[in-house]
Amino acid sequence: MDEARKRFADDPLKLERIADFPDDEIISTYTDGPFVDLCRGPHVPDTGRVKHVKLLSIAGAYWRGDVKRQMLQRIYGTAFFKKDELDAHLHRLEEAKRRDHRVLGKALDLFQFFPHAPGAAFWTPRGTQLYNTLVGFVQERQRRDFLEIKTPLLYNKRLWEQSGHWGKYRENMFLVMDSETGEHDMSLKPMNCPSHHVYYAAHKHSYRELPLRYVTFDVLHRNEVSGALSGLTRVRQFAQDDCHVYLREDQIAGEVNFLMQFILAYYETFGLAAKLKFATRPEQRIGDDDMWDRAEGALRAALDATGMPYELKEGDGAFYGPKIDFDVTDSIGRAWQLGTIQLDYAAPERFELVYTGEDNTEHRPVVIHRAVSGSMERFIAILIEHFAGAFPTWLAPEQVRVMAITDEVIDAARAVRDRLREAGVRVHLDDRNETLNYRVRDAEMQKIPYMAVVGRREAEEGTVALRVRGTGKKQETLTLEALIERITSESASRALVP
Repeated sequence: MDEARKRFADDPLKLERIADFPDDEIISTYTDGPFVDLCRGPHVPDTGRVKHVKLLSIAGAYWRGDVKRQMLQRIYGTAFFKKDELDAHLHRLEEAKRRDHRVLGKALDLFQFFPHAPGAAFWTPRGTQLYNTLVGFVQERQRRDFLEIKTPLLYNKRLWEQSGHWGKYRENMFLVMDSETGEHDMSLKPMNCPSHHVYYAAHKHSYRELPLRYVTFDVLHRNEVSGALSGLTRVRQFAQDDCHVYLREDQIAGEVNFLMQFILAYYETFGLAAKLKFATRPEQRIGDDDMWDRAEGALRAALDATGMPYELKEGDGAFYGPKIDFDVTDSIGRAWQLGTIQLDYAAPERFELVYTGEDNTEHRPVVIHRAVSGSMERFIAILIEHFAGAFPTWLAPEQVRVMAITDEVIDAARAVRDRLREAGVRVHLDDRNETLNYRVRDAEMQKIPYMAVVGRREAEEGTVALRVRGTGKKQETLTLEALIERITSESASRALVP
């Protein structure tokens, strides 16, 4: 450590970085001619062994994402031992660029960002439809076994002190001044758990009620540094499909299995495959080792009981308990950490949560924190890129676009629109004074699943000439009722078509 400080005595940024390392950290460097820099490793003996190198880009970046710090230049590059591996990687990068949700979100008119609210999305009518459809799907799946509640967005610090967030998480919270005390001792909530605990504690509960599952879609706020904000994947305002389960210890294995199947089936709807990871106690945590031993032992046993394979992530648990993370792989092979199941023995103690047992005495429940999509904003970003903006019919903000070939059949086209709308189909009539080819091309650019064209023959026969997204100029003629049946069937089954 001392040698590293001497080596980089004239570089304050490197000294700042070195100060973050534990005292027993072995600090290594790499050298290229006169250039010497820090590198945590691992290292190759020499660059000659790396045969296939590609410089990718350069970009400005604030030191540690803080706009008040120095602007630095980052140079991005990659290297592979085999050329085909490099080519495959570059192809994935190009595909990811083509699917970038920030670009598609603007092109498809789904959301916007404005400097008046940095880190918070403005959802357009089309984006709001997408958002509400997704939330509605989650609500539908949870209707039988979960209880949805809504709780306040603003709390005083007593709640956060009780939960442990005031000491462990305050720098990530938006603090609000209390006009009566003159102190910043209020905060917008960054997570839902403490409010659910307060609600649970306000009622008496019997062992017969458990497991008791509260869910909410309330808005949350986290004070991310501005340099870290990135489209919908890193925002300051978001919502989670958040659930907290209150249960007996003997119910842990069954509940974990139930929640895992719920989450995995949800991902399958979107064609997303998931891998499981078991995360253990982090360095910064609340609770003693005995509590953590119990929590880790119970959650690991429940995970093992499912028979599903998983990867160990030591030290990556939540500050209050171990967790099971769900990493999904999208259509171009990228992994995203989404859902989570977290076992919490600390919250019931801190909030003095109880239930009346079969023996008519009070017992402590256990809490499971569960999220499926994680942040709804981030999940939508992932779906935009996963589908490249071409959403399946049930999820598409606009399912059908109706077009009249000429003005003389515009009334028939309006009738088609009205009938589809009555059937619950999300439909739009494009009656602009443009050529049919222009309007068809625009619908294709908007990635509309179906285009229903009405000409003279269709108007006379009560049919439409249907074009399906991605099939070029190919079209089929079918009755309006057949089209309605097709769309409603695809929507009901959540089919991954067209």
